[in-house]
Amino acid sequence: MESVNTASFEKLREFRSQVERPKTISIVWIIFLTLLILWGIYALIIQITQGHIVTGMRDNVVWGIFIVNFIFFMGISYAGALISGTLHLFRTSWRKPVIRMAELITIIALFIGPLYILLCIGRLDRLPYLVLFGRIQSPITWDVIAISTDIFGCIIFLYLSVLRDIAALRDFSELKIPRWRKKLYRILALGYTGTPDQQKKLNNATDIMAVMVIAIAIIVYSVLAWIFSVTLQPGWHSTIFGPYFVIAAVFSGTGVLIIVMWVFRKIYHLEKYLTKKHFVNIGVLMLILAAFFGYFTFSEYLTKWYGSQKDDENLIHLLMDKYFLMFILSNYLGVLMPLIVVGIPKFRTINMITITAVVVVIALWLNRYLIVVPTLESPYLPIQDARLDWISYSGTWVEWALTIGGVAAFCLFFTIGARFIPIIPVSEEKERKRKEQIL
Repeated sequence: MESVNTASFEKLREFRSQVERPKTISIVWIIFLTLLILWGIYALIIQITQGHIVTGMRDNVVWGIFIVNFIFFMGISYAGALISGTLHLFRTSWRKPVIRMAELITIIALFIGPLYILLCIGRLDRLPYLVLFGRIQSPITWDVIAISTDIFGCIIFLYLSVLRDIAALRDFSELKIPRWRKKLYRILALGYTGTPDQQKKLNNATDIMAVMVIAIAIIVYSVLAWIFSVTLQPGWHSTIFGPYFVIAAVFSGTGVLIIVMWVFRKIYHLEKYLTKKHFVNIGVLMLILAAFFGYFTFSEYLTKWYGSQKDDENLIHLLMDKYFLMFILSNYLGVLMPLIVVGIPKFRTINMITITAVVVVIALWLNRYLIVVPTLESPYLPIQDARLDWISYSGTWVEWALTIGGVAAFCLFFTIGARFIPIIPVSEEKERKRKEQIL
């Protein structure tokens, strides 16, 4: 069999430690994440056996941390799709070390996010009814169709993007891996050998899927926003929720991407591949998104405050009282810190940009919380003579355990995925030859 690309083997030798047998520290990390997931599973068993009474969700606040996690994970998944698809189409010279991470973020978050919807359902046995008897007039049905389409499209895009590396791993005889993995690489490679005809077809197919995942990501997250905005709840009934959610999604996903870049750079010593230029470029994108996010946030709250509608006023008073600190962290610190750190050149260090990304991710999670919970705590028709703990929401240990378990699952799947496919693409794209063929 003809080698896919001899030059790929030189890079594969640098990444052998990543895809071969895990080191002790990697095994300890995997065990730690597995224990967190098991804690989450224990909390899930408690919730299933005892019911939603073990959560903080009640008649007023029917959604809580679970929905916040769903929105957050779906957001970073769409951000990964937009970033990877855009970088691929524009053929940016620095994209290669970044694009694989964005693709993995997309797929893993897409599988974890919808699971939190299931945690909100009291009767899981009725879940099939959504497919069998779902009404197309319902925004929930729109979301199910959109997410299913997005998962299918992103899996195809990721597969096409890694096909060259899979073929390179199949042909690399020096790689010390179990036989079942070698057989798996041989099956997944689909006989790809890197001939000019195969290269052309693969490039065309990847370009088409890149365009599709960008379009799907925008549509899907807009549909998710419409689930809120088509209702008449105070704080949700807004015409700008679609673009607001899309901007927030890419904003949070950019932060997650920077964090992942920093972690893999430290663990696998990828300083030669993930340079300061990559962090600054993604940081500039984060700065632009921070400005847009700040503008949409200001517009959203300004119109509610100035309109002086009673229900909106009650919501704003609640935000300024009970959730004041969370509001400041989410809508001020999360916006201003990227503008300062990335906007001022002397602050543009790798560590400072990464710290800013951590702040952004936390701020965007809090932003989702402020969108969901305070609105449900200030309904149009409050329950009379209700207990305070029925009206005011507070997450229980069960909800937090399942939240931490979801984050641990994200990290675990990312760790395992990086062991099957090099986190930095090793196959040569042969862009120059491709351009010569086009010309």
